[in-house]
Amino acid sequence: MMMFETGTTLTHATATAAFKAGLARIAAGATEVDCTALAQFDSTALAVLLGWRRAVAARGLRLQVLNLPAQLVSLASAYGIATLIATSSH
Repeated sequence: MMMFETGTTLTHATATAAFKAGLARIAAGATEVDCTALAQFDSTALAVLLGWRRAVAARGLRLQVLNLPAQLVSLASAYGIATLIATSSH
């Protein structure tokens, strides 16, 4: 499986560029995103992850989100969308 990384920052300021970069990787066959380096984020990160999820689902596959920071998992839970983000740790 192909994987790409979120980078260290995924905020409102970086979301558009990150989203487009992820879509390019998904178009090339990636189905996993590694969040290990993700240190600075806001709720926009959830929107980006959900957008990538939709893009992968459109290919008939499921996006695997790896190493999602605990604080982002908590934020997803607060928004009621934690189950929409498939997570695992490697």
